[in-house]
Amino acid sequence: MNDLTILHNPRCSTSRHAVDALAGTGGEAEVVHYLRTPLDREQLLDLLGKLEDPAADLVRKDAFFTELGLSAADHTTPEQVADLLAEHPRLMQRPVLVRGDRAIIGRPKSRADDFLAG
Repeated sequence: MNDLTILHNPRCSTSRHAVDALAGTGGEAEVVHYLRTPLDREQLLDLLGKLEDPAADLVRKDAFFTELGLSAADHTTPEQVADLLAEHPRLMQRPVLVRGDRAIIGRPKSRADDFLAG
């Protein structure tokens, strides 16, 4: 039984790298296109509970973040991050790799490679 999930955005080269790296290992994963099927608040809180990175790191502080007038200081706790990403899924960092009770943000690409190897 496969217990690996990749939260994937096919428009992102780093996310594509994680999926390609997995294919190169011959492994399998559930690949979730999180923009088509966004995670709800409870799923996000579950993910944040597994995340080895700080909750705030799951939020992309890109031009869209700025356009929304958001402040990084206001999105640091798991609850704040879950609320924000439930409303704006495109702000989620990608890829996110989940295996069992562990999750990482696959940036830089070498983090995804290491996670897939372990």
